[in-house]
Amino acid sequence: MTRPSAADTRPLAIEARGLVKRFDDTLAVDGVDISVPEGAIYGILGPNGAGKTTTLRMLLGIIDPDEGVRRVFGNDRPHEVAKLIGYLPEERGLYPAMKCDEAIAFMGALRGLPLDQGRARGRELLERHGLGYAVDRQIRQLSKGMAQTVQLLGTLVHRPKLVVFDEPFSGLDAINQGKLEVMIRELASAGTTVIFSTHVIHHAERLCDEVAIIAGGKVPYAGSVDVARDRIPAQVRLETRAEGGAWRSALPADARHDAKAGGGHFWYFPVPDSGIEALLKRLLDGEAGILSLSIERAGLHDAFVEIAGEAAARALEADNVEEQGK
Repeated sequence: MTRPSAADTRPLAIEARGLVKRFDDTLAVDGVDISVPEGAIYGILGPNGAGKTTTLRMLLGIIDPDEGVRRVFGNDRPHEVAKLIGYLPEERGLYPAMKCDEAIAFMGALRGLPLDQGRARGRELLERHGLGYAVDRQIRQLSKGMAQTVQLLGTLVHRPKLVVFDEPFSGLDAINQGKLEVMIRELASAGTTVIFSTHVIHHAERLCDEVAIIAGGKVPYAGSVDVARDRIPAQVRLETRAEGGAWRSALPADARHDAKAGGGHFWYFPVPDSGIEALLKRLLDGEAGILSLSIERAGLHDAFVEIAGEAAARALEADNVEEQGK
């Protein structure tokens, strides 16, 4: 995916400065700053309870911040541009007696789309996404995955300029997760701005131009995925036949060593300041017996640990394990 440059001059779909929200004595969001360019895929990444949903609801004008300002397409009253927004909350819900096209049309009507247009577009969307055969079925007759797809299509039926998904991948199987990723990319390619919250790092890493990392109601980092990853030096993964020798002095003192059963030794360390060529020469001259050598760029998971800390990363992993167990 092509990432926007640091000099990205696209107008902002969403801008938030200093958002604060308290619920009784609980500080849920503490000074959040976010800027989302039009046409971007933007992720809000953090563990459950970090403040993701509260932040999204403030951005959309569903709740007001106690402090700070937010603007959607330049308007500081987001509800006044609600017709330009599609919102899929984490708590899913459709009227079980409604037929699929009626449910989609109803959701569009909430955003100002006439019901007849909503029904026609609903049938078209259902057909396009492989559910044309279910157009006359009631929601109660659908599988969980099908019902989630219908609600997703209802979020898009009025053709919004901004789409906000709260944990959209939650509860979806691998096939439907893949379909949703394709849909998100298609929306962005058509110029729609997409924001989604998630506690699953690989979705953010695969899809997002930019992310806001949120933990404990604060955003310690907001910006390019690539810039976040580049905060950590690239790592060398070296496999040698020999375990010791004069060549060992070419490796950093803190290089991590793993021995492979049956022979071979793995070494992990940052790329030396002197560069990889000088390292290679010393390894060859010292007869280290190079079996493999690769340079691996840090992933978003490593960046998350570096930025948000070990505790937040453990909470993120616990959320993933809990969801997989459902």
